[in-house]
Amino acid sequence: MESYADQENAINEAKQPPEQPQREAEHLTINSKLEQILSNTRLQRFRRLKLATIAELRTLFRLAAPACVVYLLNNVISTSTQVFCGHMGNLELAASSLGNNGIQILAFGLMLGMGSAVETLCGQAYGAQKYEMLGIYMQRSTILLMATGIPLMIVYIFSKPILLFLGQKKEVASAAALFVYGLIPQIFAYAANFPIQKFLQAQSIILPSACISGVALAIHILLTWLAMYKFKWGLLGASLVLSFSWLLIVVPQFVYILASDRCKGTWNGFSVQAFYGLWDFFKLSSASAVMLCLECWYLQILVLIAGLLPNPEVALDTLAICVTILGWVFMISAGFNAAASVRVSNELGAGHSKSAAFSVVIVTSSSFLIALAIALLVLANRHIISYAFTSGKHVANSISDLTPLLAVSIILNGIQPVLSGVAVGCGWQKFVAYVNIGCYYALGVPLGSLLAFKFNLGAKGIWSGMLGGTAMQTLILLWVTCRTNWDREVEKARKRLDKWKDETEGA
Repeated sequence: MESYADQENAINEAKQPPEQPQREAEHLTINSKLEQILSNTRLQRFRRLKLATIAELRTLFRLAAPACVVYLLNNVISTSTQVFCGHMGNLELAASSLGNNGIQILAFGLMLGMGSAVETLCGQAYGAQKYEMLGIYMQRSTILLMATGIPLMIVYIFSKPILLFLGQKKEVASAAALFVYGLIPQIFAYAANFPIQKFLQAQSIILPSACISGVALAIHILLTWLAMYKFKWGLLGASLVLSFSWLLIVVPQFVYILASDRCKGTWNGFSVQAFYGLWDFFKLSSASAVMLCLECWYLQILVLIAGLLPNPEVALDTLAICVTILGWVFMISAGFNAAASVRVSNELGAGHSKSAAFSVVIVTSSSFLIALAIALLVLANRHIISYAFTSGKHVANSISDLTPLLAVSIILNGIQPVLSGVAVGCGWQKFVAYVNIGCYYALGVPLGSLLAFKFNLGAKGIWSGMLGGTAMQTLILLWVTCRTNWDREVEKARKRLDKWKDETEGA
């Protein structure tokens, strides 16, 4: 039997010759290690799987942990602004919540979704060692997102009449519109941030983004406190600080790209090539945006439906708290989503079909086990968990009754986002968009409405409908992933990269 030391020696022999660039040699060794272990038939199957699992888990958690921190800190930046506004009064809390969770979520979902096109192309290009393409993809995406920001800015400008049309009270609509005006610079910060973030993520460079987000959060809290309590700038000041804080994330990340040795091969400066092939890039970005937006808006629509119930107060509070808990757990899933996308796209780009398939199994299993542990913890504290948010007994009883369904949602949340990350890594965004439309809006929303209103199940009925749609989507993605021909996906990735490279060279 071959020892682990022998396996390491075999891997080291596969390194590129000394005359090759050091970056390429290191990258080839890292990417080929898992494939060599899985392909080594001299090792017993159990030994082979054990070595491969250890190697993949090390890579996975090195990616997922800082990614979780990035998403968590970015979320806290926005929610901390709502907390500060809430201490000013109920009107300010309602305005900031409506601006953040209503209008702003439109831009966030659209920009993040369009940015995932970079995730697919940069990840596969990096795996294929076509490093020079990463910087062009990032610039191309930034151009498209900046252009998309213009119609979004118009929506922000006319947010007051839009909110009035949707039935909001004039006082709340006016205050929310004032808050939204200050978020206009944030649109263009998003447009720059997501391509940069995905560019770095494709190269497994995530820790610097986490550190930058941590510093930005600390500065954001200080500046928000000064704006609201010292300078008395009110809602507009709070939202302007929020926009500025996103610039504090964008600018240092771009400076890192310019200064870091790790990006020397992937960033070769600004190029006119970024302006070519924009239409095809837009089509892939649009499919990505639709896929993610449908997911982002799903829970928001169900919360809006809860407001139509005969006695909406308890139902709204119950769903809002459960959605908040699910949202915090989602930050962990989002980290695994990013890791899944990076691992799958890198391995497909490198032509490693066995490694891509194995990575899917490991990342999905890891995320599922963590979600299962959290779900059991939530169930064990079902009678007291609501008191972290409210002291109301009726809400506590309602949440306790809903907790088993929340636990199932948490478990599904440990699988579904990871499979979405796999889809992004493979470039399946268009297919997943269709799946989301069918599962969420043809099944989940109508089923939730039927159970809530026809069968008088209230919040429990709405959540059951949401759960049904999510379960259906998860099962479809599982079925498709299990039936995937990974050799064929490698070939698709090669053709996709050749197509984009030819278009760029033709420019």
